[in-house]
Amino acid sequence: MSATIPQYRILIVDDEPNIVLAIEFLMKQAGYEVAKAYNGLEALEKVNEFKPHLIILDVMMPHMDGFEVARTLRQDDSYFNTKIIFLTAQGTDRDMAKGYGSGGDIYLTKPFDNKELTTIVQEITEYELN
Repeated sequence: MSATIPQYRILIVDDEPNIVLAIEFLMKQAGYEVAKAYNGLEALEKVNEFKPHLIILDVMMPHMDGFEVARTLRQDDSYFNTKIIFLTAQGTDRDMAKGYGSGGDIYLTKPFDNKELTTIVQEITEYELN
């Protein structure tokens, strides 16, 4: 791993603590700096504090869903280039279109494959750092 990877910040947003814990473990094991949020409003607060390069974002959450979080971030020039991976149980074509339309860069469905998620994050990281 490159020495710069620990500086790459990832925010994990999901209302299921076990999912957050699993993704946090994967990302920390890969050497990333991680922050967590458990709903959409908390996600927006954490984004302002933590300044993530990448957000792994659930859709169905209390207070504000992931689509609304993504739309809000995309309206702010400071976060326009922040990468967003939707990771959700909502996997219809309509949901995926809504995810990409709200500003998502990648749309993955649960249950997810640990290796696939890690590989996608590493590819984004390598692209961003080069």
